[in-house]
Amino acid sequence: MAARTGSAVWTGNLPEGQGEVTVGDGVFTGNYSAASRFEDGEGTNPEELIAAAHAACFSMALSNILAEAGHAPQSVRTTARVQLRFIDGAPTIDRIDLDAEGNVPGLDEAAFAEHAEAAKAGCPVSRALAGVNEITLSARLA
Repeated sequence: MAARTGSAVWTGNLPEGQGEVTVGDGVFTGNYSAASRFEDGEGTNPEELIAAAHAACFSMALSNILAEAGHAPQSVRTTARVQLRFIDGAPTIDRIDLDAEGNVPGLDEAAFAEHAEAAKAGCPVSRALAGVNEITLSARLA
């Protein structure tokens, strides 16, 4: 399987410095700072990038599970909310909330929820984030 890359540069100290993050070979480039991470400043932050990766991975995993079960989805839309909290005085990703909505003709809510739980457990990003204290899932049909 392919190895994927991301890179970042940071200049200055933490409170006043700034950085630029790049996904892959420039597919996305964005600025980040302490203000964009710990306050409501402009730019992105590592937690948003983790949220986007988790949402993308989960949507792909769920779509694959549904198709393999004979229920090819028209779409799966996922939002991930990554919560950064101070635990023992250190910023920590403590919770991720996944909210998924699927357009899957011929499938009922219970079956969709069951497949969504399987996707949550098997998604490579979910597995990489196994150290997160709590990952919740809300799954429903559109």
